[in-house]
Amino acid sequence: MSPQTTISTTSTADLAATRRQLWAALEARDEPAATAAVLGAHDAGVPAEDLLLDVIGPVQARVGAEWATGRIGVAQEHAATAIQDRVVAALAHRTADGTGARPETGETPRRVTVACVDGEWHALPARLLAEVLRGQGFLVDYLGAHVPTPHLIAHLHQTGTDVVALSSSLPVRLPTAHAAVTAIQAIGLPVLVGGAAFGPDGRYARLLGADGWAPDARAAARLLAAGPPRAHAARPAGELPHLADQEYTLVTRARTQLVRQVLQGLEDAVPAMASYTDRQRERTAEDIAHIVDFLGASLYTDDAELFTGFVTWTAGILRSRGVPGDALVAALDLLADAQHDFPRARAHLAAGRRALLRVPAPPTPGPRS
Repeated sequence: MSPQTTISTTSTADLAATRRQLWAALEARDEPAATAAVLGAHDAGVPAEDLLLDVIGPVQARVGAEWATGRIGVAQEHAATAIQDRVVAALAHRTADGTGARPETGETPRRVTVACVDGEWHALPARLLAEVLRGQGFLVDYLGAHVPTPHLIAHLHQTGTDVVALSSSLPVRLPTAHAAVTAIQAIGLPVLVGGAAFGPDGRYARLLGADGWAPDARAAARLLAAGPPRAHAARPAGELPHLADQEYTLVTRARTQLVRQVLQGLEDAVPAMASYTDRQRERTAEDIAHIVDFLGASLYTDDAELFTGFVTWTAGILRSRGVPGDALVAALDLLADAQHDFPRARAHLAAGRRALLRVPAPPTPGPRS
């Protein structure tokens, strides 16, 4: 028999009420109240899996959205995330049976190693998956955030894992994820991947040769309950023919120079920058670095949509900060000028520019009555 999946019977209203309570507690940085909201709902009969995936997960997404738009700062985002992690731990300790086997059969569960790829610090999605799998009878090694691939491989050699589940939220980690997938497959283990980095339809999971992809933790648990995916032969980066032009390598190696060059160019192109504070200049440099990083990821995957999606999202974030929209267009133009020898990079930048021009302008405030 295989570990079982569960079907949610919790009402939408109950989940919404618990999300509101949890969010209010996080806003107040009140860990006891946050824990009480989740454990109180569990006492009232809400399954742990529903609390993990339909309460804690969505509330964490809201934390990220609030940070992205500048409504909360980095420290508050970190505090909220830390509280969420401890709430997950409290729920996990309550629901753990400690048997190491399925009670009704005595069958030893399959072992799954859950880890974030090297450089990926957004660990909560992986943690939620680990707890869902434990709740369904799997043995889980949860390794957490930012696991360097050599250390991950050493761990796998020591543990007798049946399948590896890799998580990544940011597409800029796709090259690193590819290296991890290849290394794991090289020792004969299958790899299931998930997280926003791999695209809403799993397109980048397929591109990188992962053995399976799941859009969320419930889907991952269903896939694993049916049996580990079949391990495929490793597909190294050299088998991605578009990388032969070296554009990805050359752009990523020039990252620091490109950020400096674009920042200097923006000072001439955007007059408002003359009055920027040091902090505003620092944030502008960070934004340019992210643009270069996502350009590199789009070159690695040979998918301009990855880049256009990022720049249109960035446009909304900058607008919420009061940054003029022409600053982002100017940054793309300056980057394109620096990529005169790289036709793919110029094409992706041009696609990003066209996408920005299609973004509707914010409404003009009407007269006050």
